[in-house]
Amino acid sequence: MPRTVLEPRFQVEYLSILDSDGNLDASLEPDISPQELKRLYRAMLLGRRLDERMIRLQRQGRIGTFAPIKGQEASQLGAAFTLRQTDWMVPSFRETAAMLLRGWPIEKLLLLFAGQLEGGQPAPDQNDLPITIPVATQLPHAVGLAYAAQYRGDDAVVMVFCGDGATSEGDFHEALNFAGVWHVPAVFVVQNNQWAISVPLKKQTHSKTIAQKALAYGLPGLQVDGNDVLAVYAACREAVDRARAGDGPTLIECVTYRLSVHTTADDPTKYRSAEEVEAWERKDPLTRFSAYLQKKNLLEEGLEAAVDAEIAAAVQRFETAGPPDPLTMFDHVYAEPPPHLARQRDQLATWLRDGGGAAAPDTTMHPSPPMRGQRTTHR
Repeated sequence: MPRTVLEPRFQVEYLSILDSDGNLDASLEPDISPQELKRLYRAMLLGRRLDERMIRLQRQGRIGTFAPIKGQEASQLGAAFTLRQTDWMVPSFRETAAMLLRGWPIEKLLLLFAGQLEGGQPAPDQNDLPITIPVATQLPHAVGLAYAAQYRGDDAVVMVFCGDGATSEGDFHEALNFAGVWHVPAVFVVQNNQWAISVPLKKQTHSKTIAQKALAYGLPGLQVDGNDVLAVYAACREAVDRARAGDGPTLIECVTYRLSVHTTADDPTKYRSAEEVEAWERKDPLTRFSAYLQKKNLLEEGLEAAVDAEIAAAVQRFETAGPPDPLTMFDHVYAEPPPHLARQRDQLATWLRDGGGAAAPDTTMHPSPPMRGQRTTHR
C-alpha cells in the first residue's frame, strides 16, 4: 500500500531584527518607548558589570562558585522584559540579569553565592522561583505553575529558562509534552549558548535546530538571534501574548554564546578555541544595542558610573550583613523534625546562647539502635 503523508514537511523560522553590523529591519522593529529602551539597556549594563564584579569577588574568595552570564544578556532580558510582575519567572542557574530585572536585590544574590540560603528565597510577593542547579529539573515545575494558573483562571504566564544542554534531559521532553497536552500558558526560553559545559551542540543533538523539537509536542517553535535584544523581545512578546490569550505554550530558541566560563570552576580554553570566542565577541549583544541607542540619541551620560556605584553599595551591604544563623541548618529538611535532630538543635542553640565557650555539641547523625534480633555491620 502507498504511504500516506500525515503532516506536511515542517518549517522553522528564524528571527533577527538588529544584526551584528548594526543593520536594522525597521519593518520588524518592536514598539518600545524611549524610556523602556533606556531601562532595558540599563538592565543589560547592570547585568554585565555585576558579572564582572562577581568574578573578582569569587577569585578573592568572597563568594563561591557561580555561572557568569556575559554574552547572554539579550537572551534573558529581552525575554523577561515582556513579563508582568504578576507573571511567573522560573530561572535555571544563569539568569542573574533577569533576576535583577524582576526585583532581586544585588546583595541578596551575593548572599546566595556566598552559601547563605536566605539569598535564594524570593520575597513574599515575588512570583519567581529560586535558581535551580540540577539541569532541567525546573521545567516540569514551571509547567505545574502554568497548569495551576490555568486551573484557577488567572491570566498569569509562566516563563522558564534553560540551556541547550537541558534539552538532552528527560525533564525537558516531559515538560514540553505536558505543556502541549494541557495547553498551558508557558513560554520556554532555551538559551542555546553552543556549549553544555565542554560538550558542543553538535554532540547534544542531531536536529538542525532546538526550536523544531517543539513541533513534536504540538506547540510552535521559533529560533531567534539571541544576541539581538529586539528580536528576543519581539518573539517573547508574541509568545507571552499568545499564552495569556489561552493559545498555549511556545518554545523559543535564542542562539547566543557564553563569552565567559561555564562556571568559575571551569577552564574553557581546554575545549574551545580563542578564534571561536573572538568571532562571537564581534556579535556582543551589549555593544550592538548600545550602537542602536546611540543612533536614537538615547544613551545616558554617566550611566556606567551610576551602575558601578549601585553595585559597590550593594557589595558593602552584603559584606556587612553579618554571619548566617547556624540554626537554619536544621530547617526545611523535615516537615516534622525527628527527635534526635530536635535534640541536636536544642543543644546547639544552648551552646550558642552561652557564648560557645564550652566544647561544641555533638551534631553528628547517630543511627537508631538496632531492633532486637537485627544484625549490625561495622565498616
